[in-house]
Amino acid sequence: MSPRGRPSGTSDARDRILGAARSEFAAKGYDKASLRGIARAAEVDPALVHHYFAGKEQVFVAAMRLPFDPALALPEVLAGPPEGLGERVARFFLGVWSEPATREPLLGLLSAATSSEAAAGMLREFVTGSLLARVADASPIADHPDRRLRVEAGAAQLLGVALLRHVVRVEPLASAPEEDVVALVAPTLQRYLSGE
Repeated sequence: MSPRGRPSGTSDARDRILGAARSEFAAKGYDKASLRGIARAAEVDPALVHHYFAGKEQVFVAAMRLPFDPALALPEVLAGPPEGLGERVARFFLGVWSEPATREPLLGLLSAATSSEAAAGMLREFVTGSLLARVADASPIADHPDRRLRVEAGAAQLLGVALLRHVVRVEPLASAPEEDVVALVAPTLQRYLSGE
């Protein structure tokens, strides 16, 4: 175990705290994760957590950064022929979930959102503002009167697939090749996103 307290000189303490926080939130949810537990997992004194962050909410916000930047990833996904949008969205989303390093922060967000209204509000604000609104405004249905509902229905389908595949691990979905899952869900996403 490393020495406790504030390390001297250059330190990776903040990174260790954030890594521990991601694991704690993923395993316990927002309400049951504690700053003491995060400090213990990071092998630092709880005072050091308070040195970097004002409280649990700030740790959560910093730790649960998405494994991608929506401002960079979404234009790439939305670019290309409109008739392939459903497939590109499915491939991107399922690809993010398929990698353990990018899946863990998402699991932490979902776990926290189901156990805390504050966390659900943070996740809701991020998802609606940074993800769904961008897709709705840039997709072929940008002028469709129910574009937000269509994009949200597509997101709900993808989230359901991710939960059954990576959290609940329902077979045969859990072990199906990613390409097969993309081929299965892409046509429905295309229908949502094309206004059909």
